[in-house]
Amino acid sequence: MNSTDTTPHVSPPAPHRNWRTVLIGTPLGWAITLALAALGVYLFVNHTGHVISALPYLLLLACPLMHLFMHGGHGHHHGPRE
Repeated sequence: MNSTDTTPHVSPPAPHRNWRTVLIGTPLGWAITLALAALGVYLFVNHTGHVISALPYLLLLACPLMHLFMHGGHGHHHGPRE
């Protein structure tokens, strides 16, 4: 008997492009990271008192921002369920 594979070969889907895949490891991502680091150093060196007095508010602001950006969109998993 001849055992030939008759199932069609499907290529994997194209990777989903979002802001993370566009910025990580690209020259634009490096430029934005360096600009934000320079801004942070400038603020800490020249406005240390303001930065320290804003820390409690920044900590409170970090909670909702974490929920918005780090959860990755609940319920939008389009892959097969395991």
